[in-house]
Amino acid sequence: QVQLVESGGGLVQAGGSLRLSCAASGLTFSTYTMGWFRQAPGKEREFVAAITASGGNTVYADSVKGRFAISRDDAKNTVYLPMNSLKPEDTAVYYCAVRTSPVFPMTSGVAYRYWGPGTQVTVSS
Repeated sequence: QVQLVESGGGLVQAGGSLRLSCAASGLTFSTYTMGWFRQAPGKEREFVAAITASGGNTVYADSVKGRFAISRDDAKNTVYLPMNSLKPEDTAVYYCAVRTSPVFPMTSGVAYRYWGPGTQVTVSS
Protein backbone atom coordinates (compact mmCIF):
# COMPACT_ATOMS: atom_id res chain seq x y z
CA GLN A 1 0.00 0.00 0.00
CA VAL A 2 1.44 3.32 -1.10
CA GLN A 3 1.54 5.99 1.57
CA LEU A 4 2.70 9.58 1.33
CA VAL A 5 3.06 11.89 4.30
CA GLU A 6 3.85 15.57 3.91
CA SER A 7 5.39 17.70 6.64
CA GLY A 8 7.01 21.08 7.09
CA GLY A 9 4.06 23.35 6.53
CA GLY A 10 3.22 26.23 8.83
CA LEU A 11 2.72 29.94 9.20
CA VAL A 12 5.41 32.27 7.90
CA GLN A 13 5.68 35.94 7.09
CA ALA A 14 6.02 37.14 3.52
CA GLY A 15 9.61 36.85 2.39
CA GLY A 16 10.25 33.91 4.67
CA SER A 17 11.10 30.29 3.93
CA LEU A 18 9.79 26.82 4.60
CA ARG A 19 10.92 23.38 3.52
CA LEU A 20 8.29 20.77 2.80
CA SER A 21 9.08 17.08 2.97
CA CYS A 22 7.16 14.09 1.67
CA ALA A 23 8.02 10.63 2.91
CA ALA A 24 6.86 7.76 0.73
CA SER A 25 6.42 4.07 1.46
CA GLY A 26 5.01 1.03 -0.28
CA LEU A 27 6.63 1.65 -3.65
CA THR A 28 9.99 1.54 -5.39
CA PHE A 29 10.44 5.24 -4.83
CA SER A 30 13.48 5.79 -7.02
CA THR A 31 11.64 4.71 -10.16
CA TYR A 32 8.85 7.29 -9.97
CA THR A 33 8.49 10.92 -10.89
CA MET A 34 7.30 12.86 -7.87
CA GLY A 35 5.26 16.03 -7.93
CA TRP A 36 4.07 18.81 -5.69
CA PHE A 37 0.69 20.46 -6.15
CA ARG A 38 -1.21 23.02 -4.14
CA GLN A 39 -4.77 24.13 -3.65
CA ALA A 40 -5.80 27.47 -2.22
CA PRO A 41 -9.29 28.05 -0.78
CA GLY A 42 -11.83 28.47 -3.53
CA LYS A 43 -9.33 27.64 -6.24
CA GLU A 44 -8.52 24.59 -8.29
CA ARG A 45 -5.52 22.44 -7.53
CA GLU A 46 -2.46 23.61 -9.41
CA PHE A 47 0.89 22.16 -10.32
CA VAL A 48 3.91 23.45 -8.42
CA ALA A 49 6.94 21.31 -9.25
CA ALA A 50 8.01 17.83 -10.30
CA ILE A 51 11.19 15.81 -10.35
CA THR A 52 11.83 12.76 -12.48
CA ALA A 53 13.24 9.46 -11.29
CA SER A 54 16.85 9.86 -10.19
CA GLY A 55 16.38 13.63 -10.24
CA GLY A 56 17.42 13.94 -13.85
CA ASN A 57 14.86 16.58 -14.70
CA THR A 58 12.84 19.14 -12.80
CA VAL A 59 9.85 21.22 -13.88
CA TYR A 60 8.33 24.23 -12.15
CA ALA A 61 5.25 26.35 -12.43
CA ASP A 62 6.13 29.84 -13.62
CA SER A 63 4.79 31.29 -10.38
CA VAL A 64 7.45 29.52 -8.28
CA LYS A 65 10.47 29.46 -10.59
CA GLY A 66 13.54 30.83 -8.89
CA ARG A 67 11.94 30.59 -5.44
CA PHE A 68 11.18 26.88 -4.99
CA ALA A 69 13.61 24.01 -5.64
CA ILE A 70 12.37 20.44 -5.69
CA SER A 71 14.81 17.68 -4.79
CA ARG A 72 14.73 14.04 -3.75
CA ASP A 73 16.68 11.62 -1.59
CA ASP A 74 16.04 8.13 -2.89
CA ALA A 75 17.88 6.57 0.06
CA LYS A 76 15.27 8.12 2.35
CA ASN A 77 12.29 7.75 0.00
CA THR A 78 11.69 11.45 0.45
CA VAL A 79 11.04 14.39 -1.83
CA TYR A 80 11.63 17.95 -0.66
CA LEU A 81 10.33 21.36 -1.60
CA PRO A 82 12.35 24.21 -0.13
CA MET A 83 10.37 27.41 -0.58
CA ASN A 84 12.01 30.82 -0.39
CA SER A 85 10.75 34.38 -0.77
CA LEU A 86 7.27 33.23 0.10
CA LYS A 87 4.34 35.41 -0.88
CA PRO A 88 0.79 35.57 0.49
CA GLU A 89 -0.42 34.05 -2.79
CA ASP A 90 1.59 30.91 -1.98
CA THR A 91 -0.89 30.20 0.82
CA ALA A 92 -2.45 26.79 0.13
CA VAL A 93 -2.54 23.17 1.11
CA TYR A 94 0.45 21.50 -0.50
CA TYR A 95 0.26 17.90 -1.68
CA CYS A 96 2.91 15.52 -2.90
CA ALA A 97 2.01 12.86 -5.41
CA VAL A 98 3.38 9.90 -7.33
CA ARG A 99 3.20 10.00 -11.11
CA THR A 100 1.97 6.68 -12.45
CA SER A 101 0.85 7.59 -15.95
CA PRO A 102 3.41 8.43 -18.64
CA VAL A 103 0.59 9.39 -20.99
CA PHE A 104 -0.18 12.67 -19.31
CA PRO A 105 2.40 15.41 -18.72
CA MET A 106 4.01 15.63 -15.32
CA THR A 107 2.39 19.03 -14.85
CA SER A 108 -1.08 17.47 -14.94
CA GLY A 109 -2.69 16.09 -11.81
CA VAL A 110 -4.30 13.29 -13.76
CA ALA A 111 -0.85 11.76 -14.28
CA TYR A 112 -0.60 11.12 -10.54
CA ARG A 113 -2.37 8.28 -8.81
CA TYR A 114 -1.16 8.45 -5.22
CA TRP A 115 -1.52 11.56 -3.10
CA GLY A 116 -0.62 12.59 0.41
CA PRO A 117 -3.11 14.19 2.82
CA GLY A 118 -1.48 17.60 2.40
CA THR A 119 0.20 20.15 4.61
CA GLN A 120 -1.00 23.71 5.14
CA VAL A 121 1.24 26.62 4.21
CA THR A 122 0.09 30.07 5.27
CA VAL A 123 2.01 33.19 4.32
CA SER A 124 1.04 36.37 6.11
CA SER A 125 1.53 39.79 4.60
